[in-house]
Amino acid sequence: MRSPSPTPTLPLMRIMSGNAFLLSILYLLVGLGVEVARRLWPSVFILRLSLSLDSLPARALELVGLMEPLREAYFSGRVTEAGLRLVFSSTTVGIIFLLAVGVGLLMGTLRGFLLRQSSRR
Repeated sequence: MRSPSPTPTLPLMRIMSGNAFLLSILYLLVGLGVEVARRLWPSVFILRLSLSLDSLPARALELVGLMEPLREAYFSGRVTEAGLRLVFSSTTVGIIFLLAVGVGLLMGTLRGFLLRQSSRR
């Protein structure tokens, strides 16, 4: 009698980090394109698009209590606009990686649960 072949393991961390890396690059490219368009061809649409890209990191920074000090530093001239963009971009990339790890862990746990359930039958 042949023993059942072991289930192939998925390199979960590699998949999660690859997806997060691609999403981060995509976000940064879109953000760079919007910022260039905002400076070269300012319009209401481009400004709204820029604000919508900034809303996720702004809310995350607000949630952890860092938005107000950052706002004060920006308006007092201690942080430049480029520095502000760097903080927002870093925050968004961090959020993307945290979401990728969270979803990956959830899916890995669910997959393990389903495999255990199917092996009991």
